[in-house]
Amino acid sequence: MLQGKSGPSPVTLPVVAVGSNEETAFGGAREIVSRAPAALEAAGLKPRATSELFETPCFPVGYGPDFVNSVVLLESDLPPERILAVLHRVEAEFGRKRRQRWGPRTLDLDLIALGGVILPDAAELRRWMELPPEAQTREVPDRLILPHPRLQERAFVLIPMAQLVPEWRHPLTGMRVREMIEALPEAEKAAIRPISAG
Repeated sequence: MLQGKSGPSPVTLPVVAVGSNEETAFGGAREIVSRAPAALEAAGLKPRATSELFETPCFPVGYGPDFVNSVVLLESDLPPERILAVLHRVEAEFGRKRRQRWGPRTLDLDLIALGGVILPDAAELRRWMELPPEAQTREVPDRLILPHPRLQERAFVLIPMAQLVPEWRHPLTGMRVREMIEALPEAEKAAIRPISAG
């Protein structure tokens, strides 16, 4: 999906995970995720490439309907905090309200990675990566953490990400996208189903 593109190396670009699992006035989940790249471009974040759409089980199980997910690779000179602010603005345009951690959402846009950038620092990133599962439902970072601290656990992000930047390397663990996918349970990977075009 990146053939014929010039400019910065894909592995240095902002990676954004896109998801939806609510039927709204803006359409169903598939339509909303399909419309997200154009909405990002209208907001000043230029999509460089977009993965296929995938149907994925809701996480955690029981928190709502299944999701439609994809990943978008962006071109932007904005600092990470400004990119995040634009993502939140686009979410709001689609009616996103942050009422419940991991609850249903019209549009979820997560800044997953930005090349080798670590924010705010390696110690804080490691702390969030090692947070026990029960604490993850209660604690929310008060600042941007990069790369996303749950990235290595989420097949619904890694599998579409592998279509765009399979050679991206986690700046803390050194693992490439494909290596992180290989480390996941087979059942989790099998549950991520591509949505055929048309």
